[in-house]
Amino acid sequence: MTLYEGKFKRLIDQSGWEFTERVRCSGVVAILAQTNEGKIVLVEQYRIPVGKNVIELPAGLADGANTGRKDCDEPLEEAARREFLEETGFTADHMDRILEGPANSSSNSDIIVLFYARGLRKISKGGGDHTESITVHEVSLQNIDQWFCDMQKNGKLIDPKIYAGLYWLKNQK
Repeated sequence: MTLYEGKFKRLIDQSGWEFTERVRCSGVVAILAQTNEGKIVLVEQYRIPVGKNVIELPAGLADGANTGRKDCDEPLEEAARREFLEETGFTADHMDRILEGPANSSSNSDIIVLFYARGLRKISKGGGDHTESITVHEVSLQNIDQWFCDMQKNGKLIDPKIYAGLYWLKNQK
């Protein structure tokens, strides 16, 4: 049963369990990207729900609102490429779908599809669309643990999905 529906999400009660689901959205994508120099591409933005800047993998929604489509069936790889360019300024020769899983299986129905971007080329500064203020970071994998510590000391949060991506990278070699 729908308890409330807003512009982007609805609150559902199913068998006494309350959770949110997206409205007019066919999927959620995240992008694990490594430059030819071995740096991981991350983004940072202020997130209102937690009241802090968060370091994240580039990510976004597959939906009609971002593409001008009337339906909500934007292909996930297309969404990943669009969001990656918009947020980071990079294009990728290859965008490989590597895994999928729940964002938070107790409070929302989002399934995140993680893509691995390779063959990167920087073609713009990135930073997101007109509603976003995104900082792009390229961090050496050799120094990433210290970089995360420094970011946390500065009051920033690190999205745990990054660690899943790093685990995947480590085990692909």
